[in-house]
Amino acid sequence: METLFILTALITLLVVRTPVAFALAGLGIVLLALKGIPLIGVPQRLYGTMDSFELLAVPMFLLMSNILLKGGVGRDLFNAVQSWVGHWPGGLGVATVLSCTIFAAISGSSVATAATIGTVAVPEMSARGYDRSYTLGMLAAGGTLGILIPPSIPLILYGVITEESIPTLFKAGIGPGLFLATCFVIYGIVRARSVSGGLKPARAGWNERARTGLLALPTIFLAVAIIGSIYAGIATPSESAGVGFVLALIITTAMGRMTFAKLNEAVVHAMRTTVMVFMIIAGAKVFSYAITLYLIPQNISMFLTTHLSTPGLFVLAVGVVLLIIGFFLESLSMLLIMVPVLLPAIEAMGINPIWFGIFFVILIETALITPPVGMNLFIIQAVGKSSLGEVVRGAWPFALIMLMTAVLMWFWQDLALYLAYLRF
Repeated sequence: METLFILTALITLLVVRTPVAFALAGLGIVLLALKGIPLIGVPQRLYGTMDSFELLAVPMFLLMSNILLKGGVGRDLFNAVQSWVGHWPGGLGVATVLSCTIFAAISGSSVATAATIGTVAVPEMSARGYDRSYTLGMLAAGGTLGILIPPSIPLILYGVITEESIPTLFKAGIGPGLFLATCFVIYGIVRARSVSGGLKPARAGWNERARTGLLALPTIFLAVAIIGSIYAGIATPSESAGVGFVLALIITTAMGRMTFAKLNEAVVHAMRTTVMVFMIIAGAKVFSYAITLYLIPQNISMFLTTHLSTPGLFVLAVGVVLLIIGFFLESLSMLLIMVPVLLPAIEAMGINPIWFGIFFVILIETALITPPVGMNLFIIQAVGKSSLGEVVRGAWPFALIMLMTAVLMWFWQDLALYLAYLRF
């Protein structure tokens, strides 16, 4: 009965548009007070939440992403990729997906990826006659690769919550991330062959490829430096994020694209996002502590393991629940609320937590492009100056591709786990 009351109270707070951080923290404090737990421990837990070396990667990656966004590196990256694949069927769509894939290996943020590539790709694809809804949907979906292909902010948070190895989670995200990108590319090519519209650019010459490649080389070097330093054991994710920020600042300054005003904008935007993320983390920490005292995770775990006797049924049920929750909650809130509740059941079912983390993030990706609160839908809506319905119409085929990938992962778990445990 207590479990039902608490879940109903949380859903009610979220439905009436209470900010997620305040809903979690406020309800957690009320539950602690009802249990007679001294509230003096709440500030200590809030401080303990922030006092994490691993979480330093979050503001660093956000700051680096914003600097790259303000520095306009997205155009260099898009132009370089377009020079190689722009003459393919649906070439600009292919270039968009590949650009999102490369930028995802730098930013760790779906919003930054969608915004950076979107500002360049939307005008280009529209000018070439591509269907506008398809263009916007592809960008919204391509941006989601930013939270699957490492480095990934949600995977960092998942690793902190579950105490799993963040570099291992990063390696596990490579296979599914590249698989999704490949599926997006194939869909774009097949659609281009079957649907009229879209002008086919001429094949770029070698001089053009060399010129654009040279401009994009610093960005590619940045991606290699970040990922390579983590996998080589030279730096932790937090340290590589700090190095990435410094390199991003040097690159954009050396190219003459970073001014003090742009740097100030990047810092302020990163600060606002960081504060929002950390407030949600802090609220989730208080709420998790409270529901643990009420034995809610244990009760839910017992219910799931009793009524869902096989891991397959459990994963299916979790997938359905996450898809429904994704209609109302943004990605980080989903992760911070659901993972502590599901973790005991995951362990009881014998499900690999690394695999589950990637499965969870793919479903979060899907939530990013499903209404009414899909964050990437709003980002691309703003970038493309279009209606939300127009973006949704173009995004739904990509959402189906993501769901099919999640299903495939259950039958072919090595898609995520092979690289995760491969020794480089």
